[in-house]
Amino acid sequence: MAKSSHRVPSWGIIFTMDTIFIVEDDTVLREELARLLTLQGYEPRWCDRFEDAAQQALASHAACVVLDLKLPQADGLAICRDIRAASAVPIIMLTSSTSEFDEVMALGLGANDYVTKPYRPAVLLARIQNLVRTGATPTPLLREGCLALDEASGIVTYQDESCELTRNELKILSLLMRNAGKIVSRQQLMMHLWESDSFIDDNTLTVNMNRLRKRLCALGADEDLIKTKRGIGYAL
Repeated sequence: MAKSSHRVPSWGIIFTMDTIFIVEDDTVLREELARLLTLQGYEPRWCDRFEDAAQQALASHAACVVLDLKLPQADGLAICRDIRAASAVPIIMLTSSTSEFDEVMALGLGANDYVTKPYRPAVLLARIQNLVRTGATPTPLLREGCLALDEASGIVTYQDESCELTRNELKILSLLMRNAGKIVSRQQLMMHLWESDSFIDDNTLTVNMNRLRKRLCALGADEDLIKTKRGIGYAL
């Protein structure tokens, strides 16, 4: 299956369906699985550090996450829980444990499937394909340069760094990205945020905008990524 993407030029929206994110500390198993996925037309991605594996998985906008239960300095069950709290992406848990308790816990925290090691690669691949085919839905992404916004999860990514936005930050950035290169007036933003511009203190918008800018700067974006057009509004 070739990589599937669809772009709407006016908004820079891309729909991705075929990235598989691997959270596995065994290098041999990870590389073998990545090779098999590549041969099947998927785009495998993985993490080398596990303390923020959930954020990395969410930032990948994967069609499926393959997650090892036992990881160094990380808890696979906690990672599963954190991913599921922010996304409906299918999750397959891998484990060398034969404990029924671990399986029940993983499924209870949102895993879609549970595979015990050692596994047959062809069987694992078939389970991944089944979840991608039946369980995944297109994830709408807004892109502008190095900036990507997943509106479904509220995760913003700048290059390789990601964070979750608040409701207002998400709505501001979404509107700016959908109008990239254009000036969005303060009145438009206030209507978008609060469906009114009559009873909202003008400073409230400024506070929300400043918070959004700080979040983007913390990811490595330039301070003037969102430009102020004095007396008019803002532009991306």
